[in-house]
Amino acid sequence: MTDLGGFQDHVARIDLGDGDVAYEGIDEEDAKKYIGARGLGVKYVFDQGPDVDPLGPENLLAFMNGPLTGTQVTMSGRIAICTKSPLTGTVTDSHHGGWSGARLKWSGFDGLLFEGQADEPVYALVEDGEVELRDAAHLWGQGVHDTIDDLEEEIEGGSLGKNLSVMAIGQGGENEVKYACIVNEDDRASGRGGTGCVMGNKNLKAVVVKSSTRMPKPKDQETFQEGHKQAMQVIQESDVTAPNEGGLSMYGTNVLMNLTEEMDGLPTKNAKYSSTRSYSEAEGDGERIIDSENVSGENVRENILVDEPTCHSCPVACKKEVEVQAMHKGEEMNVRTESYEYESAWALGPNSGHVERDKIAVMLDRCNDVGVDTIDVGNTMAMAMEMTEEGKFDDLGDGIDWGDADTMIDMIDMIATRETELADHLAEGPDHLAEAFDAHTNSLAVKGQTMAAYDPRCMKGMAIGYATSNRGACHLRGYTPAAEILGIPEKVDPREWEGKGELCATFQDLHAISDSFDICKFNAFAEGIEEYVLQYNGMTGLDVSEEELMEAGERIYNLERYYNNLAGFDGSDDDLPNRFVEGDEHAMPAQGGSEGELAELSKMKDEYYEVRDWENGVVTDEKLDELGIDIGPGTGVNSGGAAAPSDD
Repeated sequence: MTDLGGFQDHVARIDLGDGDVAYEGIDEEDAKKYIGARGLGVKYVFDQGPDVDPLGPENLLAFMNGPLTGTQVTMSGRIAICTKSPLTGTVTDSHHGGWSGARLKWSGFDGLLFEGQADEPVYALVEDGEVELRDAAHLWGQGVHDTIDDLEEEIEGGSLGKNLSVMAIGQGGENEVKYACIVNEDDRASGRGGTGCVMGNKNLKAVVVKSSTRMPKPKDQETFQEGHKQAMQVIQESDVTAPNEGGLSMYGTNVLMNLTEEMDGLPTKNAKYSSTRSYSEAEGDGERIIDSENVSGENVRENILVDEPTCHSCPVACKKEVEVQAMHKGEEMNVRTESYEYESAWALGPNSGHVERDKIAVMLDRCNDVGVDTIDVGNTMAMAMEMTEEGKFDDLGDGIDWGDADTMIDMIDMIATRETELADHLAEGPDHLAEAFDAHTNSLAVKGQTMAAYDPRCMKGMAIGYATSNRGACHLRGYTPAAEILGIPEKVDPREWEGKGELCATFQDLHAISDSFDICKFNAFAEGIEEYVLQYNGMTGLDVSEEELMEAGERIYNLERYYNNLAGFDGSDDDLPNRFVEGDEHAMPAQGGSEGELAELSKMKDEYYEVRDWENGVVTDEKLDELGIDIGPGTGVNSGGAAAPSDD
């Protein structure tokens, strides 16, 4: 039990196998050590056991908010979904914005813990501190959009209003596509790690949260208001976040498309090239084959933007809703969708060899409706394009050509339903393709999850960030482009490897804090640890220092790594796709302004492990003791020792 401010002290544990729902409080010591949302969610998943089958009834699927979720804190509309990933085999957490996190808090809950597997499809209705399981047979087989429409009609008589959030899976989750996601309110996804695959395996079609607005009150109003005032001021003064002025507010995340292209840091054509310009120079005979400007935030705003919706308590409004009319195989397709994000547009566009802006919008809508991660599905199709070019699908009599946007649109649906043999292979993810077709050199994955739109050959912070991310390749574990591109908190040379181990670890710990609060990472473009401490202390009534809060972030990151160690991962898994790595026989140096650059991975790992006090990627017993992580069997690793065998 806890009486800390910001918590409802109420968690539902739902056994889908027998339909039982039990309620419990929050352990206060855990709340202090792991903050909430991501941190507490990972702790619940850890307690379930690192050796569970991700697609077995023992795997836990935790929907968690944090002590700042649903409060007056800016950008506090996030929710964390934590589980063991079927894509990577690691612990994972995946977040989305909108209103469902806030509404879960307002409905009286800190979290929902789903265990077991339902015999038939069900959905969960959450309202006024209670959870009810209802039949979802009539929803099974539908996409996310129709599912939400039907549930709105069923529960609210067709009027969404401000009282209902629906988190649902589409056909991708139902058919256990390994990178299936959970989609909130039509277009905002917990995209990474296959959370939707776990939800589908449990026969859980949707989680519906109904609540009026009931914001938690701070325990220490004076401290909270001081922190909130500071936070609002720095957000309004930032060139990135200033409402209606900053780059993020004006163009959304896609403000980065032109910036990374200009620094030759935009992986193109399955990252064979480091920009669309260098691709054109190499293969265009003097002609510009593709130009990423066509799918940039500036182009989107000028030509297809129709709305700028926002999440709970957010003045930035980074979401860019678009409307397009695109011809697809002779048929006019009218699509209105949110949101034309940078990473999504890159994976489905330049990295797949085309920049057909309006067809990418169609693909985004398809991904959201069938419920698959836009980054992984785009990168997996790009991998398949390279494999097709190399003849690796010849025995299938199938394949997909570079830049074939029409086939990509159809392939998204086919992957979600596993309609063809090729689609079935693609649904299993990049590691499966690498093993089944001897295609390891074609993969852009780390620990089974594909990278994002930052080239690690010329952004060395992302090189070590991808390699050491606890949930597989990820830009959001430790967002070093803040410093390497935007100069936040200060500008660093993106092509210099020294010092990036410490920079990456600091960002990883800081983001573990914000993910556990749970607030949007974009506030870190303006806010810092000072604003975090004031708002956290003010809300909870605690009196932690900046150092103590950063230690909590470090503890969460180490708990995740400890989980992965016990699941069999060590430093050999902290790797990069070989085309990026200095000294690898398959390396492809960057071009243009980044000409010749490769990632000095071995040196960066040594530096990073020294900062972390890990032995070959494994948390030592001394580090566990130092951070007060006193759960589990221990790693069997002491300073200077070796990792225990994975079956110990």
